[in-house]
Amino acid sequence: MAIDITSNTNTPVIDLSNDANFAQGFPHESFNWLRDNAPLFWHEPTDVTPDGEGFWVVSRYADVIAIQRDSARFSSDKAGERTGGGTGIKDERGAGMTLNMTDDPLHKRYRSLVNKGFTPKAINELEDDLAALLNRLLDDVADQDSFDFVSAVARELPLQTICSVLGVPQEDRRQLVEWVDLGISADSPSIIDRTYMLKIREYAKHIVEEKRRNPANDILSTIVHAEFEEDGSKLSDPELMAFFTLLFPAGAETTRGALGGAVKAFIDFPEQFQLLKKDPSLMRSAVEEVIRWTTPSIYKRRTATEDVNMHGQTIKLGDKLTFWEMSANRDERFFDRPFEFDINRWPNKHVGLGAGVHFCLGASLARMEINVTLKGLCERFDGFELAGEPDWMPNNRLLGLRKMEIRTLNN
Repeated sequence: MAIDITSNTNTPVIDLSNDANFAQGFPHESFNWLRDNAPLFWHEPTDVTPDGEGFWVVSRYADVIAIQRDSARFSSDKAGERTGGGTGIKDERGAGMTLNMTDDPLHKRYRSLVNKGFTPKAINELEDDLAALLNRLLDDVADQDSFDFVSAVARELPLQTICSVLGVPQEDRRQLVEWVDLGISADSPSIIDRTYMLKIREYAKHIVEEKRRNPANDILSTIVHAEFEEDGSKLSDPELMAFFTLLFPAGAETTRGALGGAVKAFIDFPEQFQLLKKDPSLMRSAVEEVIRWTTPSIYKRRTATEDVNMHGQTIKLGDKLTFWEMSANRDERFFDRPFEFDINRWPNKHVGLGAGVHFCLGASLARMEINVTLKGLCERFDGFELAGEPDWMPNNRLLGLRKMEIRTLNN
């Protein structure tokens, strides 16, 4: 069933390539319809669709998992006669250079080296520092009648964490996150996107050069100087710059979305916060439910490397295909009561961190940040309530709140 969204106003499917359609949060109504009626949907191009090309939309959990695990037929790089590829709707000429926009064997080569920095020991060493940072952030707002949780906590904690991982000096951190905000939180992200990415890339060149000259006790220094076991080679400066420009925005923004979304969920389902306060053993399942519920990275794109039949239709070689992880995490075919936030949900095989060879590199770091935050909130507060209307980022790739004014509750 191919529906032209540009001419058929009766279909509930909105223009998914238009960031403005995500300014009120994720459009669940459209995806509920897609899962039921058009699990493989051809999205015609509109005036704002990148590259002027249509793309396939995949919305069901089982299909999303299958595509994530089939990198042979669904490429993160490019296929056919494309000069660009990548994981967003827009073609990226840099596809084939960045970790998330490569396929094996190059992806496996990159990942083997980067994993030398992201060891469990390196991540675990951050936990005490994160807990101390959270306490300082909460101390700063303790006397306020209400405060913006996003700017006070959800933005600051991931920022400081990813900067510590990458060895970014304190004096540079604020500027970096402002550049990220310009691209992701602005009302017209597509216009500003290139400007902020170029600035971050230029900074990446500077810090990579610094880590080569003066390595420090941080994960980026480890990666800069790590050698491939096969031939003793290292990542080149362009490869390292691509790694930095991937990891910094991803680390700063996705966890921000998860933390802000977690508090919003506990406001909407206050009994779940009380349950977690009474039973800390539920922390592990609570963290996973936060990731499922918030799914900060909404979709990924792949490019078909051959003709593929699915749901009675043919995805052709070179076609763009998007799979929507937020939709998969609300699929009633897989999850019981998917629109209920339930910290008892276990097992919780969500796709909020991806699946297959491109499973999130920073998964353990993200889980730790959420764990530390939930634990700190449970220790200090009895609940939360909104003190204003939440403001969502108008972005179809990263789901999150720009602002959420709250009051904390204490008995």
